[in-house]
Amino acid sequence: MTTAYRPPRDNLWFVRTRHCAVFVLRELTSVFVAWSIVFVLMFADAVRGGTLQEFAALAARPWMIAINVLALAATVFHTITFLNLAPKATVVRLDGWRVPAWMIQGGNHSAWVAISLLIAYFVLRSP
Repeated sequence: MTTAYRPPRDNLWFVRTRHCAVFVLRELTSVFVAWSIVFVLMFADAVRGGTLQEFAALAARPWMIAINVLALAATVFHTITFLNLAPKATVVRLDGWRVPAWMIQGGNHSAWVAISLLIAYFVLRSP
């Protein structure tokens, strides 16, 4: 009785090429994007429930600050790589002319910066 040859599984297949490593890293950053959503929901619940002081004490702990800084970096990476993929997923044609990828990416990134600045204005303005 013979068995078919099965080559050993390479568990680090994604680190062999930059494209695959960035893809896997981008997928892993989804965990930090999810944490950011949970954190915002915790904040909204604290505002609604009147426990904002307790939430502020939790958010001021060094380990929580470190997690949120890491989550911010991961979310920015996730956003940039997502916006850079848009021209591959969407083909825009105007009168038969295909809009170049750099224009779609530039529009996406410009909109992201403009919306971020608008949110920052409302959050950081003095009362």
